[in-house]
Amino acid sequence: MGPLFEYALRMGDSCLILGHRVSEWCGHAPAIEEDIALANTALDLIGQTQMWLGLAGELEGRGRSADDLAYLRDSREFRNLLLVERPNTDMAHTLVRGFLFDLWHFHTLGALQRSADERVAAIAQKALKEVSYHLQRSADLVIRLGDGTAESHQRMQAALDALWPYTGEMFLEDQVDADLAAAGIGPPLGSVQPLWEGDLARVLAQATLARPASTHVQKGGKTGVHTEALGYVLADMQFLQRAYPGARW
Repeated sequence: MGPLFEYALRMGDSCLILGHRVSEWCGHAPAIEEDIALANTALDLIGQTQMWLGLAGELEGRGRSADDLAYLRDSREFRNLLLVERPNTDMAHTLVRGFLFDLWHFHTLGALQRSADERVAAIAQKALKEVSYHLQRSADLVIRLGDGTAESHQRMQAALDALWPYTGEMFLEDQVDADLAAAGIGPPLGSVQPLWEGDLARVLAQATLARPASTHVQKGGKTGVHTEALGYVLADMQFLQRAYPGARW
């Protein structure tokens, strides 16, 4: 398959796995408002998954639909960022994980709106409207809880420290990224990172949170090497389709 197929999988899989993770809070969030907000975020991400995996299926040309790609692949075939498969743990981890991804997602989609591929640009334009809200909300909550009580500050800092090693993968460029950037289809990752860094510094300062000093990068998700956490996600998410192949509503 070509680089655009791989890239569509990366975008779609990251939305899919984070959408599933966020949906795990449905009925379990600490407040009704958060329960509804997280459920809506999950729905937005699944909708974006449909577009990206639909494009991947079209590019592949083997007749696989977005549903087939979501439910009938094993973990080594997934291309999502490791960050999005990290367990919810607590609300602090959920919010910090969401913010770190939303910030990358927002600037990536902003660049993809100018893609030389009209299909990619159209997906980015539609998704960016939703992701703009996701980022506004997650950044606001990071600030409010980071600069809140002693306990909320401690939990948010602990979550940031734990998730930080997974952020570097977002900016590790490989041949897929290089080929798409050369073709004007995808953004050079070097153009996205400064925007992410700048907004991150502003939000962390307002949240009174310290940027972790660690430079270690956990990587592998973009090429199909995942943590054990993804296996648990897929076992839950794919169960119905695997148990009843071809089931339809």
